[in-house]
Amino acid sequence: MKNKLYIILIGLFCTLWSCNDYEDVPVEKHTLEYVFSTTDSLGVDAKRYLNNIYSALRYGHNAIDGDYLDAASDDAVTSVNSENQIYQLQIGRYSPFVRLADMGWANYYRGIRWSNTFINNIDVVPFMQTYDNHIGTKMPLNRALKAEARFFKAFYYFELVKRYGGVPLVGDIPYELGEPMEFPRNTFDECIEYIVNELDNIKDSLRSVPIANAGADGHVVTSGAAMALKTRVLLYAASPLFNESPIKAGNPYVGYEKYDPARWKRAADAAENFIKDWGPGGNYGGYALMSDFRDVFLNYYGPSTNEVIFHVQGGNDKTDVEVNNGPLGFSSEAKGNGRTSPTQDLVDAFPMKDGKQIGQSTKYVYSEQTMYDNRDPRLNYTVLHNGSQWLSSMLATYIGGRSNPSGVTEATTKTSYYLRKFMGKYEDQEKYTGILRNWVLFRYAEILLNYAEAQNEYDLATSKTTADAKVINYIREIRKRAGIDGDDETYGIANNTTCVEMRELIRNERRIEMAFEEQRFWDIRRWKIAEDIFSRPLKGLALVMRTGNVQIEHINVLDAKFDPKRYLYPIPYSEVNKNSNMVQNPGW
Repeated sequence: MKNKLYIILIGLFCTLWSCNDYEDVPVEKHTLEYVFSTTDSLGVDAKRYLNNIYSALRYGHNAIDGDYLDAASDDAVTSVNSENQIYQLQIGRYSPFVRLADMGWANYYRGIRWSNTFINNIDVVPFMQTYDNHIGTKMPLNRALKAEARFFKAFYYFELVKRYGGVPLVGDIPYELGEPMEFPRNTFDECIEYIVNELDNIKDSLRSVPIANAGADGHVVTSGAAMALKTRVLLYAASPLFNESPIKAGNPYVGYEKYDPARWKRAADAAENFIKDWGPGGNYGGYALMSDFRDVFLNYYGPSTNEVIFHVQGGNDKTDVEVNNGPLGFSSEAKGNGRTSPTQDLVDAFPMKDGKQIGQSTKYVYSEQTMYDNRDPRLNYTVLHNGSQWLSSMLATYIGGRSNPSGVTEATTKTSYYLRKFMGKYEDQEKYTGILRNWVLFRYAEILLNYAEAQNEYDLATSKTTADAKVINYIREIRKRAGIDGDDETYGIANNTTCVEMRELIRNERRIEMAFEEQRFWDIRRWKIAEDIFSRPLKGLALVMRTGNVQIEHINVLDAKFDPKRYLYPIPYSEVNKNSNMVQNPGW
């Protein structure tokens, strides 16, 4: 193995030691003896190899053929007119033979192979450097770097598992692509246990970095990142898709054959432990909700930037989100290409400003003509609509309006809406200016949502009637930060809310809080509700200006029936064809 050549992709994703220069570095080929040198006390090339492992992470902004993954959910549709990959993903136009960008089989196994190579060779590098772990123990740097590689191995296995169910666990040998391998699929249960055990085992070996310096260090794997991943893994494992016979009883490669409520308790405990150890005033740090929802995606420096747990670096001086998704009607340095059209379904999910759903509020009266008034502030932080303030002007998204021109060949809104989330605060600016742009993989709000969901589902399974007070309070914390009215300190959630009611509240809160963060696409699958959601067409608005007034028409923008086999992706035909032990997912 050591005589083979390994391709080292350098510089796309920096670690703690590589500066934020983002230069294009040529691909190089080196032997393992060169990369993992016994005479390099600084480990320069070994660290570059670790960058290579980081590079298998996806920078999620407009990552799927120019669109967000959640434009293949019920939250949005792509604005482009051609049948691109996100459209194919949304309507199910893929198969074991027709592969789409999100399917990731080769990419994630490549990341696992790189991780194995690193794990098997890093110990020969004579690092002189040491580091402090999260409990203040000083250790040799090799240990932290190996733990980072093990984190990515666990992370990439999870990315495979949530797409395919149980997958082959290939062990610690860095097999090359094309080598003859006849690995059978491990069960989903075996994969989850492997991932969780790896995360638990590396927790005390990872470095501790200043939580308040996420801009410089938030892309480095820490103990907090490992435990955040653990909460997500266990939440998925407890969810209906994997915690009951999801498609066909007796198929060990998909999920479990009977419902196990203890899995919800295990997920809740993992999230509660995170809050206790890494939450505000915790034993090892102080992750917390930032005061401004928008700053989670814009502000990475300073003492109050402690919500982001782990992110993928995008670069300084970036306007990619604004250029790709900004509304039409502007030019030059204010030009946007309007790639993403949020649905009316998403808009309707945002409650009124007192936290009550549309039609339930006695404080704020809902009217279709003023539907954006007195709503949850996150609506205007997530979606741009007709009348929105943007670039020192008011958007006109009615048909033929400045923001929805007729007869253009470029993408324009299909729903009367444009994406607002992730963009800078350009309401009163004249043009887009570059900002530091990252892709947030884990943040503290998700931990609160993970705990709330898992604990409430466990309470439901154990016949509890009234929602747990801690569950209610965590959702209230998120709503309070969002700007929901708190005059009565309930933030729209009564103390006597039932567990059944709380389930819907939590699911909706997750939808609006985490919109376009690659959560909704997977949530409707793990909850097994995609069939119901796509049994009805996705909705938008057609706004028509008549005699100075905007007339509203509700329209269908996409009819995408959901076949139950699509809860899991198909294994690539090439893998099934060359491996007699590889079992295809049901229905494919």
